[in-house]
Amino acid sequence: MALPNINEIRNLTKEEIKEKIIEIKKEILELKFKQATKQNIKSHLFKHKKHQLSQLLTIQTESNHV
Repeated sequence: MALPNINEIRNLTKEEIKEKIIEIKKEILELKFKQATKQNIKSHLFKHKKHQLSQLLTIQTESNHV
């Protein structure tokens, strides 16, 4: 699974970006719960989700300044 491309995110509307941010934050929280309860998780997903979240937040900040 490759890291997400920021160009794919740039095409989203502001509302879609907000929804994706909430969705990614929920997924990160679920991963943390699984890790805390010693369930079997793929640890690389933390990196991918955090990377995707930072991209979304960057695009959201850029769109607010334009």
